[in-house]
Amino acid sequence: MEQEQGQAERIYSFPPVIDERARVLVLGTAPSVKSLEHRQFYGHPRNYFWGMVYGLFDAGAPDEDYGKRLAFLQDHHLAVFDVIESCERPGSLDVNIKNERPNDLPALLKQYPGLKGFAFNGSKAYDTFRKYFRDHPAFRDITLLKMPSTSPIPTQKMRNLEDRIEVWKALLPYLELPE
Repeated sequence: MEQEQGQAERIYSFPPVIDERARVLVLGTAPSVKSLEHRQFYGHPRNYFWGMVYGLFDAGAPDEDYGKRLAFLQDHHLAVFDVIESCERPGSLDVNIKNERPNDLPALLKQYPGLKGFAFNGSKAYDTFRKYFRDHPAFRDITLLKMPSTSPIPTQKMRNLEDRIEVWKALLPYLELPE
């Protein structure tokens, strides 16, 4: 894509990591620079996402192997995707996102009807979802969980990994399979 001086390059989200076992879809905004470089969801080594996922299940440190991390995620009925299909953003900060286009989340939900909840990784993911899908009937029976970001940037309430794990435990009841 050609870009004018001062304009950010358009970035694109990865395909979702999801299967029919998924009960909760974790939605970020768009991949960071490091995630794009590594071609991995939450590819920055300082991001708390993978530590949080493993911590939810007291499973120790995350696997080094990305494929094993994805398998762990799916074995625990989680899926991961982004609200934004593409956007312009210099750097990795969500505040710099411009000209975003949403992913087709209604179609994804139709394809995976076992989903019970969407967990938004931070306020920007939640706010962007609401901007595009606020009154969409496809999400009438989906629980929307606005979670603290797994970004390593500390906030007043979220200082470390343990703080995030404690709040993200709200996902656990939604991960149980029906009998």
